Amino acid sequence: MEDFQAAEETTFVVDEVSNIVKEAIESAIGGNAYQHSKVNQWTTNVVEQTLSHLTKLGKPFKYIVTCVIMQKNGAGLHTASSCFWDNSTDGSCTVRWENKTMYCIVSAFGLSI
Repeated sequence: MEDFQAAEETTFVVDEVSNIVKEAIESAIGGNAYQHSKVNQWTTNVVEQTLSHLTKLGKPFKYIVTCVIMQKNGAGLHTASSCFWDNSTDGSCTVRWENKTMYCIVSAFGLSI
């Protein structure tokens, strides 16, 4: 049992991180409609809230968080990322959130120290 708890404290738990990201998105954007003038503020708030909550977990990780907010207008978006890491300890998750007017896509990477 102790080994399981120790392992959980030093591994990237996708469900835990996904919930933190979803809470940050809801807090920063909530029920707002897309407004070009607010996108910079929203993306900054999402990444800062996510990083703040992740560091409060007290796990031995360095975190990278990215956020894209895109108006729903039929345009496509293609992205890719690549990492060289230790699959047994490091990890990532991507959360796609949407409402009637926009998409918010957040990727969080955790790299074990």
